[in-house]
Amino acid sequence: MQNYFQNSITFDEYIKETERRIAVQNPEDDHNEYYELGLQRMNRTLKTFKIDKEQLNVLKSKNFKGKILIISEPWCGDASATVPAVTKFFEAADIEVKIFLKDSDTSLIEQFLTNGTQSIPKILILNENFEVKNVWGPRPQFGNELLKKFKENPETYPREEFYNDLQVYYAKNRGKDAITELLELL
Repeated sequence: MQNYFQNSITFDEYIKETERRIAVQNPEDDHNEYYELGLQRMNRTLKTFKIDKEQLNVLKSKNFKGKILIISEPWCGDASATVPAVTKFFEAADIEVKIFLKDSDTSLIEQFLTNGTQSIPKILILNENFEVKNVWGPRPQFGNELLKKFKENPETYPREEFYNDLQVYYAKNRGKDAITELLELL
C-alpha cells in the first residue's frame, strides 16, 4: 500500500491532470466528454464546500494518525462530487491525502471491487504503517439508495432521472454525508 501511496498524486495535481486531459483530448480515451463536466463539478464543490466544525471535532477526537488514499478518475461523476470535499476536509486536519488514478494501474482497484465492478471513488483509510484500516465508496448511502431504486425498476425511475437526482443531491449535500460516513469508519 505504501508503494501505491507514493505513486499517487495530490489533489492539485489531480486538477492539473484533468485540465491536461481536457486540453489534449486523446482520441483513444472513451471519457473525453466527461473531463470538462468533472472539472466543473469539482470546481463547484470547491467553491461551495465549507469545513464543518463539528465534523472536524469528531475527527480530532478519533486521534487518527494515518493517511487517506483515494482511488479515482476525473471523468467519474461520483468522484467529482466527493473527492474535493473529502480531500479538503482531511487536509484541513493536516492528514495527508493522495489520489491514485485507477486507469493508470487497475491492480489497486481490483483489490476493492464493489459487487464485482471497479466502481470509484474508493477511499482507503490507512494507518501510519500504510495498512488498510477501512474502505469507503463509491458513493454515500443516499446515493446507493438512489442507485438501488433505479436498478430495481428502470421503467418507473429512468437512468436520466436517477443521474439528475444524484447530482442534485451531491450539489446540495456538498460532501457532508461522505465525510460523516468516513468518520464512522475511522
